[in-house]
Amino acid sequence: MSRLNEGAKRILTTHTGSLPRPDALSALLFARMTKQPYDPAEMQAQTKAAVAATVRKQMEAHIDIVSDGEQSKTSFQLYATERLGGLTPIKAKLGERRTRENINFPTFYRDGVHSGSAQAHWACTAPITYANLEPLKADLENLKAALVGVDPIDVFMPSVSPSSCAGLMENQFYKTEDEHIEAVAEALRLEYEAIVEAGFCVQIDDPRLAMHYMLAPEESIADARAWARKRIEALNHALRNIPEDRVRHHTCYGINMGPRTSDMEMKHLADLIVQIKAKYYSFEMANPRHEHEWRVWEQVKLPEGRVLMPGCITHASVIIEHPELVAERILKIAKIVGRESVIASSDCGFASTLRPGERPEVEPEIVWAKFDALAEGARIATKELWG
Repeated sequence: MSRLNEGAKRILTTHTGSLPRPDALSALLFARMTKQPYDPAEMQAQTKAAVAATVRKQMEAHIDIVSDGEQSKTSFQLYATERLGGLTPIKAKLGERRTRENINFPTFYRDGVHSGSAQAHWACTAPITYANLEPLKADLENLKAALVGVDPIDVFMPSVSPSSCAGLMENQFYKTEDEHIEAVAEALRLEYEAIVEAGFCVQIDDPRLAMHYMLAPEESIADARAWARKRIEALNHALRNIPEDRVRHHTCYGINMGPRTSDMEMKHLADLIVQIKAKYYSFEMANPRHEHEWRVWEQVKLPEGRVLMPGCITHASVIIEHPELVAERILKIAKIVGRESVIASSDCGFASTLRPGERPEVEPEIVWAKFDALAEGARIATKELWG
């Protein structure tokens, strides 16, 4: 299926996985999530149709490396609670977690809420296992069906990282946090391997790696780096049976439209990210807080054979990037690491969390216009780089 050698001829395009879903499907997902009545057969039919539609839409937008758009998932991480054993629902503590972001900007975050600030609604109360394979099987079957009659350069499926998954829950079972994260990683290994065995690239969705510093205001940069090293070790162990060229790693900062001054800078992360057993590294580079950070790759050597997937369009603004700006972003980083080591991507996903009754921060019509700009920018950069 994969034809990634096409990247030797031009700048390829991709994204980070989450794409707009139909309102009717969102309503069904919300009903399931909140234990309300719904028709499973209707859910199955609508999900299959939505995956097929989003694959076609990506092809029409000239996205080379496509996904299922996470159409079946209420969240990039909460979906795991339907699949893992050893979890128990708990009553969340009152209020939001105190973070660097809501401490620094209490007026903007009047109720303290932003991505990552919610108190845990789950606890680990028994050994963590991958207990329910059926949703994963359905996701794989839906994506395979959607690919009939289309020919993308490659196909990926996102899967939550051990660090982001463990961050969902209180550990009430394992003696140490190290044991907890290792158990979560070992359970998720089954999902990672199943995705690759189905013929797809697995993308590890790992925002917690970059967000931990913001979410832990009592920790220093050194503390956050030590925390990240242990999570990378656990992730690498979970990836031990998978060829690196079938693994993408994505990290980001979670918060969409916010001040973002407490984001951990890439100069503190890049040398750790390249230790992950993946060929492709996705990170934010298109929003104003991080656009200057392309220069970090002048200092951190990209290992041979690895590929950067910088964000060239952002979820953190409804402004549609000009294709020439997209091209400039591609060219800056390509001139450091080489043209064959860059795939143009988005900063983050556009519909990963279900919020019924609320319009998304970035409407679908804007999302797809951004992808048009991404594809055109890649074409402009290709002409500059290949002549």
